[in-house]
Amino acid sequence: MLADKIASIWKIIQTIPDPEIPVISVVELGVIRNVELTETETLITITPTYSGCPAMKVFEDDIIKTLEEKGFPTVKIKTVFSPAWTTDWMSEVALQKLLDYGIAPPQKGTNDKGVLFASGPKEVPCPQCKSKDTKLLSQFGSTACKAAYTCSNCGETFDYFKCI
Repeated sequence: MLADKIASIWKIIQTIPDPEIPVISVVELGVIRNVELTETETLITITPTYSGCPAMKVFEDDIIKTLEEKGFPTVKIKTVFSPAWTTDWMSEVALQKLLDYGIAPPQKGTNDKGVLFASGPKEVPCPQCKSKDTKLLSQFGSTACKAAYTCSNCGETFDYFKCI
């Protein structure tokens, strides 16, 4: 019944919200890479979204606390950096939840290096009115993983979850 217990762990950690964007879970975000269980230990492998992401410590603490409260044995977190996390690992559910929350989701299969190579910022539709008449205000929004945009159509300022 090991497979059932591992499935139970996945179900439990699916309920743990991203501390910076609480409408998506750490599983939907794609940072949970693997779950292993022995008689004495629960090992959760995670990959940080950014190498300096301040939310990673909160992810770790929330995972450990939640699983230990549910009766799983000693919970340990293993952080791996390779392969590097990418926004392509975010679930379709997470992308829709971001949009519903008012954050423009990353555009799958793209990256945000255009500013570095003089090609300029990408076209990001407004999550409120869906207009593509938007403008980059800053490469850094409310968190390092987001950029700040404004919509010329509806006048709203919004975050765009940058692609990696």
